[in-house]
Amino acid sequence: MDFPDSTPKDTYLSIPAPAEGLYKDRGSRFIAKACPVESEEDALSLLGAARKEYHDARHHCLAYRIGPKGEVWRASDDGEPSGSAGRPILGQIDSRNLSDVAVVVIRYFGGIKLGVPGLIKAYKSAAADALDKAGTVEKVAGRWVRLEFGYGSMNQVMKVLKDLDLPQRAQDFGERCTLETRVRESLEGAFAERIALVDDCRII
Repeated sequence: MDFPDSTPKDTYLSIPAPAEGLYKDRGSRFIAKACPVESEEDALSLLGAARKEYHDARHHCLAYRIGPKGEVWRASDDGEPSGSAGRPILGQIDSRNLSDVAVVVIRYFGGIKLGVPGLIKAYKSAAADALDKAGTVEKVAGRWVRLEFGYGSMNQVMKVLKDLDLPQRAQDFGERCTLETRVRESLEGAFAERIALVDDCRII
């Protein structure tokens, strides 16, 4: 009999770096730009950059999925027939179980209409090419937390971070010390308990 795995699942798949894909059909070119993102603002910045770089293109279609559980998403057809562009792009993100990913597909019209089935195939294929080239990376669900503590409490704080293997950044060790640490989702309870026991330390 198989027992359920009680280990917290706080990892998910994304892409490690930007990648580009291409699909051509009857004179139309579909250029796909896949990029790792962490917010809707990042995704919209990718779209804005694509509109600027490919300002003479007919369409700039966007899809993204964001968050450890993929809870934030969008699919935009940008003037193409409904469901013919954004959804096929998003479908390629979802078929790979990816999140924190945005894909923009830029279309240069070749003069011959492809029809809805042709458009679906084109946007799907361009996105697939970019995502295949990007590969995958495992990410850990979590959040950055900022700590403030007295200099005398530094050893206690550092022991907590070391014991839980938490990365840190933005250190400022003055009379009052501050730093940021990324707490993975499955360790939030243990982190809160340990930090609460440290003298003169608080989350800000």
